[in-house]
Amino acid sequence: MESTMDPIVVQDSVQHAQNGFLALKEMARSLLMWTLTPSHELLIIASVIILLIPVVLHYIVVKATPYTNLPSIVLIGPCNAGKTAFLTLLENNTAATETHTSLVSTSVEFTASSKSAARENHLKKNDVTGEHTKFLIVDTPGHPKLRAVAGDQMISLNPKKAADADSTVKGIVFMVDGAALGEPDVLSPTAEYLYEILMLLQRRAASSKSSRPPPAIPVLIAANKMDLFTALPAAMVKAQLETELGRIRASRSKGLMDTGADNVGVVGEEQDSWLGAYGSNNEKFTFKQMLEFDIEVEVIGGNVIGDGPGVNKWWSWMVNRI
Repeated sequence: MESTMDPIVVQDSVQHAQNGFLALKEMARSLLMWTLTPSHELLIIASVIILLIPVVLHYIVVKATPYTNLPSIVLIGPCNAGKTAFLTLLENNTAATETHTSLVSTSVEFTASSKSAARENHLKKNDVTGEHTKFLIVDTPGHPKLRAVAGDQMISLNPKKAADADSTVKGIVFMVDGAALGEPDVLSPTAEYLYEILMLLQRRAASSKSSRPPPAIPVLIAANKMDLFTALPAAMVKAQLETELGRIRASRSKGLMDTGADNVGVVGEEQDSWLGAYGSNNEKFTFKQMLEFDIEVEVIGGNVIGDGPGVNKWWSWMVNRI
């Protein structure tokens, strides 16, 4: 026996659905008319929405970004070492044929990819497939009177802020002119500048008052202009700098001892200006002594212009520190 629905029941259901639809339609019409009619309530609601949307979007973006401030690699070194030409090459894939003394710091954003090919070849730096991290390379002036700008860029290296574990500086590239470093008038000021940078890092590492040391900041000494005939090999650049840094260290220590101050004060000042492991008075200075303060120093040769080893090893060193 087939069962059929009562026509009256079906008609009531249809009528009920139509009434519901008409009610929703009327409600939507009333809501639309209300939103189009100026009122204090509407103004308050619109203001709240306008104020909340940027806050919510900012929260989402900050949560999705691993760094509030991008990590950075700082380019430091004396004038005419090739810092600006190096940054120009990385940015445009062509080296600047002529540069001038930088007066202000310049920051350029790059991408560090997880792919080995992109990490080993700067020409593939724009490969953003897979995991990647954005970072900055900051070029600083090399003129002695403008080096305070470099200090501003490395404010997180200040020993008073050494406990800041969120330091955005992930590495320092100290560029030198490998073709002119054999000349005393080039070697001496270059080593003096390097001494100050290493002392800044050393004081930063030694100033931590907690069991948690500040994050390590490695240093790459980029020996540029290896394409020139007069260029010293990277090993000789390292040896020359170590010898000159040792001479500066001994000279500063002797200067403090000759001041005639009380012995306790002299010892304190000497420790504060002694580069490397303190107590190694009879030892020749080497970059290995900086490991006592968790400062890794590496010397790599390369060239920005001309034929030679190029800049890929420098690029690889930088992206592997991000």
